[in-house]
Amino acid sequence: MQQITLTVAASRSLNGRALAGVVGSGDMEVLFVAGPGTTLGVTITTSVDNSERRWQALFNRLAGFGVLAAGQMTIHDFAATPGVARIRIEQVFEEVAGA
Repeated sequence: MQQITLTVAASRSLNGRALAGVVGSGDMEVLFVAGPGTTLGVTITTSVDNSERRWQALFNRLAGFGVLAAGQMTIHDFAATPGVARIRIEQVFEEVAGA
């Protein structure tokens, strides 16, 4: 298991917390807790070694779309594809924004 820590610029503020996905499904889960500030702290535990560049590229892309919110995100990944990872990340923001 590899542990990755990222800090990325956030473009919006939200209030609340959310969970998307279930790591036991052979997929991934994303937990998000909104917080003050202008950054999103991300902690990733993944079964895929040497994947830090892939995660950094995904978060850079999401930052470019303006979807990242300030706070803390925890990801438990069990080899999810980049497409599934993006969906789960966007789901937690949608859930918190709609709360």
